[in-house]
Amino acid sequence: MIDWLQEDSPAYFPETQCAQEEPNGLLAAGGLLTPNWLITAYKRGIFPWYDDESPILWWSPAPRMILKAENFHIGKSLRKLMRKSPYSISCDLAFNEVIYQCAQPRDDEAGTWITEEMEQAYIRLNANGISHSVECWNNEGDLIGGLYGLLINRVFYGESMFSRASNSSKLVFAHFAQFLFQSGVQIIDCQMHSDHMAQFGAAEVERTEFESLLTTSLAEPFNIQLPVFLTSGQQ
Repeated sequence: MIDWLQEDSPAYFPETQCAQEEPNGLLAAGGLLTPNWLITAYKRGIFPWYDDESPILWWSPAPRMILKAENFHIGKSLRKLMRKSPYSISCDLAFNEVIYQCAQPRDDEAGTWITEEMEQAYIRLNANGISHSVECWNNEGDLIGGLYGLLINRVFYGESMFSRASNSSKLVFAHFAQFLFQSGVQIIDCQMHSDHMAQFGAAEVERTEFESLLTTSLAEPFNIQLPVFLTSGQQ
């Protein structure tokens, strides 16, 4: 049995150790997707994940896949591509379009977990300077890849990404992660295991280690000014 969170009460979540083992990480249901609820959740390592047929469901899976600054690496072939790519990588120029594209079903999926309610919630967070998008543009000005997530102090919580051209999502993540770690971010939360993230050095850690890292990384206010462009590409 999981806790049902009341909409008319302050943002509150059970201890993450109460999360179910099966399905892995299910912690609570209900509550709201207001900025206060979402920020409170993410600071605890909790995130919403549900579909149109379900109430809001909150998760805290274990183990947790994260990318630490000291483990981040970019392969030789991708580094070469980063230097010679004709694509431009920007920040927060098209948040609404990025989350819309991320919400589209993949070829092997019947539906999507990014509901309209969730889209609007993260758009509100973007207006508050908490959630951010990173975009990949070709020379014709077409959006061909991107990602979005939350940046709170020294933690970036990755949510989703999409790709409409070969390697575009890899380029987006590589440029953005490199900038974040050089700027002082300590960890990127990848949530669940992903081979895509593993190639950059991400690995699974136990709940206690993840939450200890969160406590350290969120301990003091830390602001980063994201540039409009991370790279302007090669003409």
